[in-house]
Amino acid sequence: MTTGLMVNDSSLPLRRDVKMLGAMLGEILVYHGGNELLDKVEKIRIMCKDLRSEYKTEVYEKLKQEIAKLDGPMRKHVIRAFAVYFHLINIAEQNHRIRRRREYQLQTDTNAQPGSIEHAVQSLKDNQISSDLIQNVLNKISLELVITAHPTEATKRSILELQKRIADILKTLDNPLLSKKERKKLKESLFNEMMALWQTDEIRHRKPTVIDEVRNGLYYFDQTLFDVLPEIHQEVEESLEEHYPDQEWNVPNFLRFGSWIGGDRDGNPHVTPDVTWETLNKQKRLVLKKYKNVLVELMKRFSHSTARVQVSTELLESLPSDEAAYLKEDRRWPIVNEVYRRKFAVIIQRLKEVGESEVGYKSSEELLDDLRMIKRSVYQHHPTNHELKKLQKLIRQVQLFGFHLATLDIRNHSGEHESAITEILRKARVADNYQNLSEEEKVKVLQSILEDPRSLLLLHEDYSKETQQMLDVFTLIKKAHKEFGKRSISVYLISMTQSPSDILEVLVLAKEAGIYRLHADGSVESDLNVAPLLETIDDLTAGRNIMETLFQMPLYREHLLALNNQQEIMLGYSDGSKDGGTLTANWKLYKAQVEIQEMAKNYQIGLKFFHGRGGSLGRGGGPLHRSLMSQPLETLGEGIKITEQGEVLSSRYLIEDIAYRSLEQATSTLLRAAAHVLNESEQAHHRDARWVEAIEKMTEVSLRKYQDLVFADPDFITYFNEATPLHEIGELNIGSRPMSRKNSAQFENLRAIPWVFAWTQSRQLLPGWYAAGSGLESFAGQSEDNLKLLQEMYQEWPFFRSTVDNLQMALMKADLTTAKEYSELVTDKNVAERIFSNIVEEYNRTKEILLKIVEDEELLDHTPNIKESVHRRNPYVDPLNFIQVELIKEIRDAQEPDEELVTQVLLTISGVAAGLRNTG
Repeated sequence: MTTGLMVNDSSLPLRRDVKMLGAMLGEILVYHGGNELLDKVEKIRIMCKDLRSEYKTEVYEKLKQEIAKLDGPMRKHVIRAFAVYFHLINIAEQNHRIRRRREYQLQTDTNAQPGSIEHAVQSLKDNQISSDLIQNVLNKISLELVITAHPTEATKRSILELQKRIADILKTLDNPLLSKKERKKLKESLFNEMMALWQTDEIRHRKPTVIDEVRNGLYYFDQTLFDVLPEIHQEVEESLEEHYPDQEWNVPNFLRFGSWIGGDRDGNPHVTPDVTWETLNKQKRLVLKKYKNVLVELMKRFSHSTARVQVSTELLESLPSDEAAYLKEDRRWPIVNEVYRRKFAVIIQRLKEVGESEVGYKSSEELLDDLRMIKRSVYQHHPTNHELKKLQKLIRQVQLFGFHLATLDIRNHSGEHESAITEILRKARVADNYQNLSEEEKVKVLQSILEDPRSLLLLHEDYSKETQQMLDVFTLIKKAHKEFGKRSISVYLISMTQSPSDILEVLVLAKEAGIYRLHADGSVESDLNVAPLLETIDDLTAGRNIMETLFQMPLYREHLLALNNQQEIMLGYSDGSKDGGTLTANWKLYKAQVEIQEMAKNYQIGLKFFHGRGGSLGRGGGPLHRSLMSQPLETLGEGIKITEQGEVLSSRYLIEDIAYRSLEQATSTLLRAAAHVLNESEQAHHRDARWVEAIEKMTEVSLRKYQDLVFADPDFITYFNEATPLHEIGELNIGSRPMSRKNSAQFENLRAIPWVFAWTQSRQLLPGWYAAGSGLESFAGQSEDNLKLLQEMYQEWPFFRSTVDNLQMALMKADLTTAKEYSELVTDKNVAERIFSNIVEEYNRTKEILLKIVEDEELLDHTPNIKESVHRRNPYVDPLNFIQVELIKEIRDAQEPDEELVTQVLLTISGVAAGLRNTG
């Protein structure tokens, strides 16, 4: 396969790689399908490329005929050829990012790469930000990235591993010192890996279990995150020491990873308490294995002898008792003078016995004590300005990962808690029908229970299966705190939080398990942060009042006091966008943060906002560092959490260099933003009142436009069901969770993930942009001054700039010519024509106003690399879409299900996802 011409000179090495990979893929196609297959693929590709250059009706019709007459085996090969090509392009582009980073590092010290940690620290120095202020920033900031399983990864684990090996070879080929023979050998290995990629089945033949998803998530900790996280902290420390050499720096553990996989119960009946417990055990086993591997390596290196160096007295005195208590004679290090190796032998054995016997460490703090003892001793005979980085890295790893690896969040739907509380209160004769009480009555009942130290539960009473499992979840949390430490589960999230009682109900359940405890003297112990998830437009609007009602309750304030006056609040991007459109949802999310933050300040309560962003644009996706910059800056100093959805994990964390780059960009952004917030001389909170007034007006129009189509048009759901591959996506085994809550066909119960995935596949990408144009144009069209104001907002307000740039990206990835093919799948042609015409009209309106706001001639002119990447992909995505439409027609017309047709449509879905780099 060959590629089209690209114009960006900086991408010459990328073009070389793509050309090489394309040539190898061409050879593989000939081997499997002869020249006929290669010629067919090339013919279709060239026709699509020509149509992208200049649309001609006759070429378009000829392309459709060419695709329609593909027979079964040939069609399957053509689909796979384009899909595999996308995997290869993705790898080549990632390698180019690594190459560009290396080029910066090879340049002079004055030219730090934008977005790097060094660049951020240099910027702080140039702006005369004091070292004391920076240390204050470090003490306050925290960023926790939480991996999720839904929709998991559309790519199978075996494919990911092949991609990683191909990426490693591409990276090695960049080494200028390779001999001709070495280069030839590497290219041969590259071809063999690509052949294996072609010959590997990319479709899952069963839905993954939750434990499968847990293993997939742990893969990233094992491959990259365990090493990259401490290296980010080390880089911050080294950059600060270089630019502020007179300061003694303390870099806390500000960057961590958490997980939902195995803990997210919302709508997933497969996440049982047993599964959650198994998840925690798997996490513990992995982290202990990682520590043991490092310790074995350190033991080899620490061959120091007391015949040559003087070690600390505390180390020497600890050895006899440690060896006697923890090691059998045959496991002790035999050379008495090699005291570090003797100590490491003790540490390794105690690590092996964690949770197995009394010999094992009871907590990670005990392990840290031993490692710090070694560090203190080493610096009695080793210069302190030459740090032993491997030992320090391990200490940092233990601080970051403990014995639990990643904090596991538990999430469930508010309705589930209400049902359990209703049954418990009825059996305890506290309330006959709690569910039917008014909100005021509910709060009154719940408060009285929380103010009473006695238990509600009846010892010999049988509860329903659902209520018993709910109680088991809280019992599990209590047990996990004892077994894995309190950091193992520290937050309980409540989906669809609509009132204060939703939060108090969870606190009551925590009380019954002993996680929340009221003592006789009135003091409270509480080990679980109960976090509301505000999702719909209405809930985001009500968020301030919900939280203030709670903050005014003395018992809730006591609960927060036990948690250092910190409250976590999650913001849902998916359902807000599905409910009100992307422009309205983004503003309501921003506004809710500002309002809740201002209110919480009055009560001296610190807030950590948890952003439930998706990987795709319709669910708040986009680069991690841009996500941070688009938030109200005043919220960044209290700590921030962001979901890292399953579909972005491989693109961000499969390859170590890419993982590092993604995390350093986020760290760089956070450092600079938080420093400006805390620096009183900066106008960090600048948010012009005119801007706020303008966006309020625009979102009112946008919300009406969106809801007129999605909720008021009686034919819209029919259009959505028929003009997208929604039902076919259900056959793609990409997640353990059902597509709808309660397995219901109703729109409100459809999850945002398949909602966005289906629109993306059909190239309409409606959730990513629809109705934004009406809102923007309604304001800009009123006067020239209004348009100038929007241009000003784009230049000076990071939130608005990010919103507009994401809209541009969504329009760029959408394709109305392809979308028209999907609209023709709708049975009622009048419905299809009417709704599709609406979509086309709004698309054109949105594109026109965006170009006026950004003052460019084409979408994404200001980001040529991204624009080029989209252009590079389009001629290869188009054929997959056309084939997908043909397959869907055949499947829907068939009298009986055809397994081969289903397989082929799933291959196109997987290929389009790889091509657009988006699933849900």
